[in-house]
Amino acid sequence: MSYENYKNKIANFYRNSKRMPSYSEIMKLIGFRSKNSVYKLVNRMTRDGSVSKDSSGRLIPLNIYGEIKMLGMVEAGFPSAAEEELQDTMSMDEYLIENKEATYMLKVKGDSMIDAGIQEGDMVIVEKARPPREGDIVIAEVDGGWTMKYFRKKGGLVWLEPANKKYKPIFPGEEMRVAAVVRAVVRKY
Repeated sequence: MSYENYKNKIANFYRNSKRMPSYSEIMKLIGFRSKNSVYKLVNRMTRDGSVSKDSSGRLIPLNIYGEIKMLGMVEAGFPSAAEEELQDTMSMDEYLIENKEATYMLKVKGDSMIDAGIQEGDMVIVEKARPPREGDIVIAEVDGGWTMKYFRKKGGLVWLEPANKKYKPIFPGEEMRVAAVVRAVVRKY
């Protein structure tokens, strides 16, 4: 089996399980007889930028799906002449994620952020440990419940504001803790 086939098997595991396999799982998945062979494969994948390791040694996918061709721009206004020309390649991780270890995804439930273009069923990519700025969309715990809203701050007053006129701003009664800042929205059609 080729190196690309090994990577594809690991990518398929990641796609189906929503997590990277352990060394033991890679050994079974690929049919290796020793963890040393897995170790060598992981080192090669690390060198070529397909994966990295977190502080505890677990695998983190980087360019495991490969890169997508970037062919240029498309006019969203009036139609214009366009030529297909390969301008570059880019991985979605590279484009959407700055700090892999502090980044995770959440599935959106509800319609309180609809006017910000975030719909129920969308996935949001969020980064924890990033201090929120006025106007950021954040994931916050307010008085024991979790929500996603705009972060607002004026003077010493802090509150959360929905992007839907059906909902009112949320002012914390006792406490508010911002857990993460939304970095991107992913929608599959």
